[in-house]
Amino acid sequence: MSATPRARAGRQGDPVLTGEALLARVLYRDAMMLVIDKPAGIAVHGGPGGGPNLEALFDALRFGWSKPPALAHRLDRDTSGCLVLGRHPKALRKLGALFAAGRIEKTYWAIVHGTPAALEGTIDQPLRKVSRRDGGWRMLPDPTGQTAITDYRVLGRSEDDRTWLELRPRTGRTHQVRVHCAALGCPIVGDPLYGPRAQSATQLPPLHLHARALLIPLKDGKPPITVQAPPPPHMLAALRACGYAD
Repeated sequence: MSATPRARAGRQGDPVLTGEALLARVLYRDAMMLVIDKPAGIAVHGGPGGGPNLEALFDALRFGWSKPPALAHRLDRDTSGCLVLGRHPKALRKLGALFAAGRIEKTYWAIVHGTPAALEGTIDQPLRKVSRRDGGWRMLPDPTGQTAITDYRVLGRSEDDRTWLELRPRTGRTHQVRVHCAALGCPIVGDPLYGPRAQSATQLPPLHLHARALLIPLKDGKPPITVQAPPPPHMLAALRACGYAD
């Protein structure tokens, strides 16, 4: 009998994620797709350097099909929440077209430092990917970059100057929500790239960014599919301080 695939999620000391545990995180399933509740702290696919990733566990999500599902889009390693998988090539083509056309509505929750000047608004700021001296990269606001637009709304505030934001990106640029929050003057709590530089990476809390909901118009003539992911444990205290009620 083969060993159960497993991948470590989160930071050092967090429990190991297994295929069975990932199975329990399925939020929605039909003949075309799955939506799972991605845990924070694990990459969705293997990078050049290898390491734990969700794709290695997808065999547990076959549900009787001959092949495992595949990623229809991406979430950052440290972002939690709704992640869409296509169950076969035709489904992946359909989902890819919907994402590319901006027809899938994405809603994020974030806990940010400070408070925006306006309770709601739109951030329209093109982004460009740039290399860093350490060999990494980041996204920067640049008028010549790719169009990036995010709508935001304040959902609550805490006494320690943090704000609970709802964010609805109209475009799908890499790190878009994270850069746009920083551009708003309200970087996301725990963001090592675009947040305050006063803390070292080892002192930072986990990234407080959650892919809360998706609205997917999968079949013409039928109501769109709506899926929500519950807030992750590491964000609950901050959300409650901002007025969230379970």
